[in-house]
Amino acid sequence: MQAGFSKVPEVTLVFWIIKIAATTLGETGGDTVTMTLDWGYLAGTALFLMLLIALVTAQIAAKRFHAFLYWTTIVASTTFGTTMADFADRSLGIGYTGGSASLLACLMIVLGVWYRSAGTISVDTVTTPRIEAFYWAAITFSQTLGTALGDWAADTDQLGYGGGALAFGGGLAIVVALYYWTGISRVLLFWAAFILTRPLGATVGDLLDKPVSDGGMALSRPLASGVIAVFIILCIVALPQRAGRHPGAA
Repeated sequence: MQAGFSKVPEVTLVFWIIKIAATTLGETGGDTVTMTLDWGYLAGTALFLMLLIALVTAQIAAKRFHAFLYWTTIVASTTFGTTMADFADRSLGIGYTGGSASLLACLMIVLGVWYRSAGTISVDTVTTPRIEAFYWAAITFSQTLGTALGDWAADTDQLGYGGGALAFGGGLAIVVALYYWTGISRVLLFWAAFILTRPLGATVGDLLDKPVSDGGMALSRPLASGVIAVFIILCIVALPQRAGRHPGAA
């Protein structure tokens, strides 16, 4: 690939709208496979892992930015994150706190190795296969961490799904305020926002499809997933994106 051509979209309001919708779809879509279709967490995780590997390979092999390919890969990472976090937290018995701590450590290691290798973790540098591999590894761990954090906040702290969504939405609002009114590193704020959008989407997804007795709205998981998918497609078609410079670019 020719250096200098970004493979990821410009970070704008549209980017964050689609990102939150994609994380919500990851939650409802993952639950559709593991719960509604009764595949279980292990089989669901294996399915979405294979899909994610195939899409990341296609993304890295692509010569330029393709919106549908990029966002399909993001959705695959969110669905894998949903099933992987559920598998680790519930089937392996690690628990929400242990799972969140382990995934945070993995994410910090990936970002640390990326920084040591490239001298920056700015997404503006995602212009070579090596850096793109770091990028997608960091995204996958951040998506899985976000799922675990969402479950931890909703269940462990007894916030419920609505309370969890408000809490993470508030955290995201703080990041936005820091972006506009402070000089804190834009790279750091980007990754903070990227991580926070995942538990926000996870709690919103759970709010939509979990039973009423558990604090959810008991909506059909396949129907909710279909509606969110259509919304994402309409956003991509109606609000075209382009590859471009990002907050914190060197």
